[in-house]
Amino acid sequence: MSKAFASHADLADKQVSFTQLSPNAYAYTAEGDPNTGVIVGDDAVMVIDTQATPVMAQDVIRRIRTVTDLPIKYVVLSHYHAVRVLGASAYRPEHIIASRDTYDLIVERGEADKASEIGRFPRLFRNVESVPQGLTWPTITFAGAMSIWLGKLEVQLLQVGRGHTRGDTIAWLPEQKILFSGDLVEFDATPYAGDAYFQDWPKTLDHLAAMKPKALVPGRGAGLTTPEAVAAGLRGTRDFIADVWASVKAGAAAGKDLNAVYKDTVAKLKPKYGHWVIFDHCMPFDVTRCYDEATQHPHPRIWTAERDRQMWAALES
Repeated sequence: MSKAFASHADLADKQVSFTQLSPNAYAYTAEGDPNTGVIVGDDAVMVIDTQATPVMAQDVIRRIRTVTDLPIKYVVLSHYHAVRVLGASAYRPEHIIASRDTYDLIVERGEADKASEIGRFPRLFRNVESVPQGLTWPTITFAGAMSIWLGKLEVQLLQVGRGHTRGDTIAWLPEQKILFSGDLVEFDATPYAGDAYFQDWPKTLDHLAAMKPKALVPGRGAGLTTPEAVAAGLRGTRDFIADVWASVKAGAAAGKDLNAVYKDTVAKLKPKYGHWVIFDHCMPFDVTRCYDEATQHPHPRIWTAERDRQMWAALES
């Protein structure tokens, strides 16, 4: 009998922090659970990534109301994953913004992703019954770059390259050099790479490093409040992705099957990364996607709840 998803045993509540990074930027973090970024402008608030359900999003709203009464006009989706988007309705925004690539991915695989993620990690979808019927749909899409002005405060929404997904979007405060990276960057948390582009991701992180951020809100982990901490977050994520790719590529080139490559890769990476949040949960998905890219699938295949279970049973039985 195969064992359950590692995340099914993850039941403990996490301690929430609401950290100010600049006069306008805040990080809502919870010990490695998915983060939300908040930008308070002159006349409105922007939220980057929503939490997984409207009930969970209410805690973000409560924290926002401790610092401003301005309306929450904009929600930005850094990518399409359900854990990042299904809480959007709680904010009652005027606009939900995403890259056109993210919109297309919602069309293609949004329903499958929703069922897959809820089945994998139930704690992250607390009060899932509060999610409205259907999916979270952007009302504005862009390609490459756009600016939103919150009064005199410019927020740049940028696609700097593929990595965590094809549609990754960052939010950037150019005057303050504050970066909201989504899951392109994690800190002391294992990157989920089941929908990733392993060969592109390190180059995308190099683009982020070249922007020289002074502070950064990662997808998971604490808000990074100094250039040195930002550099550590970028380097750690880059090293993990490169290490997975090197191990899997070598195993595939040697003719090993997925099960053997998975076991080899976990053994190689566990001493360095095994203490990171959700390591045991992510590795089967990460190695499977990496093996696909190293062999015959340059683009990520759609994860369904059934595919999840089959993969987990094959690798973790």
